[in-house]
Amino acid sequence: MIETVLFDLDDTLLDFHRAEKRAITRTMRECGLEPDEERVALYSRINREQWKLLERGLITRDEVLTRRFSLLLEALGAEGDPRAMRAIYERNLSEGHFFMPGALETLDRLSLKYPLYLVSNGTARVQDGRLRSAGILPYFREVFISERMGYVKPQKEYFDCCFAVIGEDRRPGAVIVGDSLTSDIRGGINAGIHTVWYNPEGKPADPDTPAEVTVRALSELEEALERL
Repeated sequence: MIETVLFDLDDTLLDFHRAEKRAITRTMRECGLEPDEERVALYSRINREQWKLLERGLITRDEVLTRRFSLLLEALGAEGDPRAMRAIYERNLSEGHFFMPGALETLDRLSLKYPLYLVSNGTARVQDGRLRSAGILPYFREVFISERMGYVKPQKEYFDCCFAVIGEDRRPGAVIVGDSLTSDIRGGINAGIHTVWYNPEGKPADPDTPAEVTVRALSELEEALERL
C-alpha cells in the first residue's frame, strides 16, 4: 500500500520544455545570437546530453551548467563567455512556469491522501524561483534538490538522504512519480521503492529500467497508486 509520494518536478508537474525554450530564446537574444528554431533545438540536445552524463557520474554539476554553453558557442562558431551566458540563462529559467496538464488538480487530490515530497535534479536557484512562481510549495512536506544534497537521481545515496528526513520506516510504502526512466525510475529501483512512469508521449519502455506502473496522464495517477 502506498503511503508516501515522491514527485519529480520537470516534465512531471512543470513543463520544462516550454520553460527551457523561452529561457534559451531570451538568453540568446541578450547575448547577441539569433534564436531560431534550429539553434534552440541544438541547445536543448546539448543540454540533455550533459545531464545524462551527470546522471552516469561522468561529469560534475558545475561542468554541466557551464559546458553546455561552451559546446553551444563552439557549435555555432560564436564568441562569448559561457559562464556569463549560464548566469543569464539561469535567471531567465527561474522566472515563471508552465504546468503540465492536470498537475494542480492532481496535487489537490493527492495531498488530501498522502504526504507529498518533491525530488529534483535541477539547480537550486532555478527550481526555487520556479516553485515560488508556481505556488505549489505548500503541497510538499519537503523539497529535495540534488544540488543541496551532494547527490543526484538516480544515485541510491540521493534517496538515502531523502529518507533520512522522511523516515526510513516510510520507504516500503513510498513511490516515485516521474517522466525520466534514467533518473526517476532507475532512481526508484536503486532506492527500493515503488515506481510510476509518467509517459504522456507514449515513449517505448526500456526492459532494463522497468516501471511498475505507467500512466499517460496525471489524471490516471490516483487510481494507479491505489493499485500498488
